[in-house]
Amino acid sequence: MDTGTLYRIAGPVVVAKGISARMYDVVRVGNEKLMGEVIQIDGEKTIIQVYEDTSGIKPGEPVMNTGKPLSVELGPGLLTSIYDGIQRPLPVLQERMGDYIKRGVDAPGLNHEKKWEFKPLVKKGDPVKGGEFIGEVEETPGVMHKIMVPHNASGKIKEIKPGKYTVLEPVAALEDGTEIAMRQLWPVRKSRPARKKLTPQMPLITGQRVFDSLFPLAKGGVAAIPGPFGAGKTVSQQQLAKWCDADIIVYVGCGERGNEMTEVLKEFPELTDPKSGKPLMNRTVLIANTSNMPVAAREASVYTGVTIAEYFRDMGYNVAIMADSTSRWAEAMREISSRLEEMPGEEGYPAYLSTKLAEFYERGGRIIPFGTDKEGSVTIIGAVSPPGGDFSEPVTQSTLRVTKTFWALDAKLAQRRHFPSINWLTSYSLYMDTLEPWYAQNVSPEWRGLVDQMMKILQEEEKLLEIVQLVGSDALPERQQITLEVARMIREYLLQQNAFHEIDTFCELKKTELIMRTILHYSKLANAALDHGTRIGSVLGIKAKDRIAEAKFQKEYAQLISDIQKEMDKEFDNL
Repeated sequence: MDTGTLYRIAGPVVVAKGISARMYDVVRVGNEKLMGEVIQIDGEKTIIQVYEDTSGIKPGEPVMNTGKPLSVELGPGLLTSIYDGIQRPLPVLQERMGDYIKRGVDAPGLNHEKKWEFKPLVKKGDPVKGGEFIGEVEETPGVMHKIMVPHNASGKIKEIKPGKYTVLEPVAALEDGTEIAMRQLWPVRKSRPARKKLTPQMPLITGQRVFDSLFPLAKGGVAAIPGPFGAGKTVSQQQLAKWCDADIIVYVGCGERGNEMTEVLKEFPELTDPKSGKPLMNRTVLIANTSNMPVAAREASVYTGVTIAEYFRDMGYNVAIMADSTSRWAEAMREISSRLEEMPGEEGYPAYLSTKLAEFYERGGRIIPFGTDKEGSVTIIGAVSPPGGDFSEPVTQSTLRVTKTFWALDAKLAQRRHFPSINWLTSYSLYMDTLEPWYAQNVSPEWRGLVDQMMKILQEEEKLLEIVQLVGSDALPERQQITLEVARMIREYLLQQNAFHEIDTFCELKKTELIMRTILHYSKLANAALDHGTRIGSVLGIKAKDRIAEAKFQKEYAQLISDIQKEMDKEFDNL
């Protein structure tokens, strides 16, 4: 190992002399061997960001270069794990040192002692190449973990046998002598290669009506949820993690408050997966890097998360990664950049902020991996916390440039207790056209038409509300009064959803479609009644329309909605 000495210390950024390192090499700093990473080389000086607290270390202490980049361990045992930003398992650290993480402590990302039941998928003499599956392990009930040939290896299988192995023991050998174990190491800053990139054409079904109907996200797409403090970003992210139809969930709590992260860590292990009926944690990896943890590890946590997501994508799974929040990640970059004395960009963020954000979001996508014809995808959902809810700040703007779905949270809606507080006038989705054929085939051919009508009514309402503030709603023409009433129904019966109600927390597409149809059915009948000279008071007084809200909280909703429509027809006939 190449050893040098510490020369200068500025918080998490330290300078060493006397080591010959490459960019992004992992180094061990000081007598306590704190973990760090080379981020700049200036002549004989090597500048390092340290992933742990540096208080108490002093110039002259040794610095050792490992010669390897920051890498994560990939293999059976990832699911159900809770890691910090540099893939140290938190439960293992807690066992060793109690509730506070001490410095210089290391623990492998995977359990090296546990034995897994390995089943081969190939036999002796079969030719294999990088990325192909040679066997599988049932990691958690119902989730098959595929064991892949490392990307740089290929050849014929010399020996392979079923049995129980640890992640470090070779399960197969190639004729050229290469041994293949279940564990792989992968540098986090490098994206895993794929054979072919595809256009995202299937929606990520979230069970949240406002997302699924008005602003859908495709599998392999990227979305941003910006919103001010208290508007419901974390609850929205948690709802997506619980209910979206991805096979694997990676949840990165990046610089979030400790109490929010505690909530996630306590709640997730108790949740039941709606698909399998087993604990949701069976298909989840949690990365917890709270705001009081070292800044440099926060910068790495996002890369750790996306590398784990790409690994499961290469097995042919659909993975969703929640990054909560990318603003805290950008703040970590800003802090390290200022300590490096780099030229600041807008609002003090480094000039390369938008490049880094784009590089991260570009790692999402729907692909065909090397080893299989089965498609895999990584869908990235990043929360952004703009200070004071100002969407014109650099992180939100740079994120907007690279994401195609924008779910804008609104503090005013949150104050009115309208949740999820997604502002339907500022949010948008650019996946509408590519997803239209899927909705037409799998839900209803009229789906796009229904959604467009909903949006049209909501936009019309916005214009009318300005007039209402001046003259009151009674002074409006009768048709416009009906528009206002229909828009109210859309807001209350379709867009509002109770995350804490056992039935309303998840809404299937068929139910969303029926609610939209029923609201438009009322709109059609109301306008027809006006044509026949019915008074506006009687049209607005139809009782059946208020029963649509009941459907949200019913498991057997189809019959109820059908009854409501019949009741509505009857009331209008009586008019």
